[in-house]
Amino acid sequence: MNKRFLIAAMLILALVGGAVVAYEPGEDLKVGFIYVGPIGDFGWTYSHNDGRIAVEALPFASTVIVESVAEGQEGPVIDDLIAQHGCNVILTTSFGFMDGTLDAALRHPDVFFGHASGFKRAPNMMSFMADFYQVYYLNGLIAGALTETGKVGYVGAFPIPEVKRHMNAWAMGVKAANPDAEVHVKWIYAWFDPGAATEATNALIADGCDVFAFTEDSPTVVQVAAENEMISFGHYGSQMYQFAPDYVVSGQAIDWGKIYVDFLTKIYEGTYTTSNLQHVDYWWLMTQDAVFPEAAPGVPINPLYIDALKAYMIDDPTFGMISAYDLHNIRLAQFSDPGVTFDPFQGPIMDRNGNEVVQAGFWLSVDSLITMEWAFENIVGPWPNEPE
Repeated sequence: MNKRFLIAAMLILALVGGAVVAYEPGEDLKVGFIYVGPIGDFGWTYSHNDGRIAVEALPFASTVIVESVAEGQEGPVIDDLIAQHGCNVILTTSFGFMDGTLDAALRHPDVFFGHASGFKRAPNMMSFMADFYQVYYLNGLIAGALTETGKVGYVGAFPIPEVKRHMNAWAMGVKAANPDAEVHVKWIYAWFDPGAATEATNALIADGCDVFAFTEDSPTVVQVAAENEMISFGHYGSQMYQFAPDYVVSGQAIDWGKIYVDFLTKIYEGTYTTSNLQHVDYWWLMTQDAVFPEAAPGVPINPLYIDALKAYMIDDPTFGMISAYDLHNIRLAQFSDPGVTFDPFQGPIMDRNGNEVVQAGFWLSVDSLITMEWAFENIVGPWPNEPE
């Protein structure tokens, strides 16, 4: 190659910020975030962007975002963030970005990568998740106590292990409070689709459901339930409370910023390098204060429903007759304590086909949680990839 041409090409790359060299601890970080949905979805992407805002408070970090990227299309976006914006850290925030992120990590060995909710890693790519399954169990306890029809509904995005794990935890909470209650499921095959979420919620209402949870990033389920004077649980933070303050009982809230700040600080300090991330897998729960139940800001349970929960009695194997409110608070404290003494996925557990999926005396490992395909015994409805 002509020497002058090579020098010119290098100058052009430098001018557009494309020359990414090996990172030295103490240097500034430029972090590219790739979102699967719009920032204004009030759900998953909204919450990740709150975490990004926390990153902006770090004196050594700045951020760039790309929103509404379709799964499978993340590769060129990653390349552009590196070449055109000079990002030396890339964080991708959807399960379907996993393979594309891994491919990009192999193409860009001097860039740090992190992928949310997946399980594939590389020397310069970690994985991370702040998971809701404990919070869904708490929400399920409340749902089982408050349903009048004995049927609660769940609107699911995609039938992947993450969503199935949350549904199962919700169903276990429902059963702990109400052994005869059923959990009815509708899938919409989208992370953000208000139209499909409306249709699914109305179908569940037609099936007799009167309490709702969901994995869909708009407040649609909350709104449709409230229009029918039915209760629901907000998804990904208290921002959904504003749409139905009389009907949102609780919900799942998250602080992605805790993971982002921890990860980036450890890069800056030199703890993490582009050659030692292969086994870095953040799996943060209530103990790390990464997730928590929330109706309104700082309010775990809507006060409008506390009296009803105090009046509803549960025959618990450990505590005997106890109110749903008191059992909820005991479980909340157990999940939040570093020496966790209770987990929803502790055996014995049977799936709905009569198989023992967790033996007595055992808890599921993280690997078993993130690959979950079976359906709990009180779940009704389609369940793709269900083991026989």
